[in-house]
Amino acid sequence: MGEQNDSAGRWDSKRTELSLEAAHIALWSWNVDDNRFAMDERGFDLWQLPASEGVTFEDLSSRIHPADRDRVRAAFLATRSVSGFYETDFRIILDEKVKWISSRGMGADVGMHERSMFGVFLDVTARKQAEEASELLAGEMSHRVKNLLTIASGLTQLTSRSAESVADMARELTERLMALDRAHDLVRPLPNKEGKAVLLGDLLAILLAPYDDTGAFSGRIRVAVPRMGIGEKSAITLAMVFHELATNSVKHGCLSADAGMLDVSTRSDDENLVLVWAESGGPQLKGPPSRRGFGTDYVARTLSRQLRGAVTYDWHASGMIATLEMRSDALTS
Repeated sequence: MGEQNDSAGRWDSKRTELSLEAAHIALWSWNVDDNRFAMDERGFDLWQLPASEGVTFEDLSSRIHPADRDRVRAAFLATRSVSGFYETDFRIILDEKVKWISSRGMGADVGMHERSMFGVFLDVTARKQAEEASELLAGEMSHRVKNLLTIASGLTQLTSRSAESVADMARELTERLMALDRAHDLVRPLPNKEGKAVLLGDLLAILLAPYDDTGAFSGRIRVAVPRMGIGEKSAITLAMVFHELATNSVKHGCLSADAGMLDVSTRSDDENLVLVWAESGGPQLKGPPSRRGFGTDYVARTLSRQLRGAVTYDWHASGMIATLEMRSDALTS
């Protein structure tokens, strides 16, 4: 029994080999006189080189990413004068695929034997990809927060000019911010890192859904648009435009009446997208309003500045029709 315990407590070369294999650690030695590397089997597999008694730094360098090559060469040469443990991460290209390698060892010729220094290679591709994804996410979150703060600040100033009371301002600002939030929920990345987009039909459906059941029947809002994607910035812009149109309709138009109907449709050519917002069944209209409200001015300014477009209004007795014309190429951003 005692002999078994004694054997279990000893560490031998077999256990070392099994540990290195489990951790996918490749061993290397570097002769500082002739710049030749010797590696174990895992090292040659990692670099996709045929096994040999030694490879030159140039053999390895040919597989190092061109952007990292000079840095890696300088780092290896510097290790001889840098004391303590060192770690150098770099990219290699194998079969047009990029891998991240970490080379680790001891500097200042510590542990040198027969003019050779020793260390390990580790494949750290998964860790690097996770770090890059985390950095991209942090950058995206920072970008989005800054954009939202800028938009919120602008909306606060604009709402304060049109609101008749603090309570009205709080309610209107909250509704506008909620419209922004619903639009952001729809934003999705495009394939091949080509940006982000929202389907126009989805954007309209989500933004207008709260108004569809406020009358005597549901289905009072009908949307007929083609399946087309619009960019993230354009989605936020259109979210505010649709919100202002819907808010005005709830106050004065078809959505203020139980029998009111709203039809939204589009037509397009090579250069422009035309969206028609047609209201019917609301209060009888006697012509255009005597005073332009905040929402009307906001829609006109936003379309002109953000989407290189314009809006025209037709005031029929049966309801208002707004025709929004936008540049198709402006909708992709």
